[in-house]
Amino acid sequence: MASIWRYILAGLGLAALLIGIVAAVYVTLPQSAPGPDISRSKKTAGGLFVASFEPERGVVRQGELQSWLLTLKTAAGAPVEGAAITVSGGMPRHDHGLPTSPQATDYLGDGRYRIDGVKFTMSGWWQLRFAISAAAGSDSVVFNIVL
Repeated sequence: MASIWRYILAGLGLAALLIGIVAAVYVTLPQSAPGPDISRSKKTAGGLFVASFEPERGVVRQGELQSWLLTLKTAAGAPVEGAAITVSGGMPRHDHGLPTSPQATDYLGDGRYRIDGVKFTMSGWWQLRFAISAAAGSDSVVFNIVL
């Protein structure tokens, strides 16, 4: 009878030890960093504008030249007309720029601008940065795209 209790206590001790090891490993594992903000609408860095960004055809495509629409509104919600927009970007984790030189080519009305020449050559995290100059002032916004 006494030997059975020894086996039971040894088994419980071993189980407690294993639980402790698993808990220690779980607590010390590096926590994954949150992914980039992939929202398609946001305030610009200085708060002058609200910018929205979407693929013109509604789908993000890898390896093809495509057009995107950048919509700019004032903080009060009025369309931003006559803005000068420059585009830059790249892959932050790969430390390289865009494979093309996207440009704002058309003003479509109601604060919407067509951005032509966008191309994502590989999957991963991309950034597109817009420098915006309009009557209200100059500001910038960064959009993250994850393929």
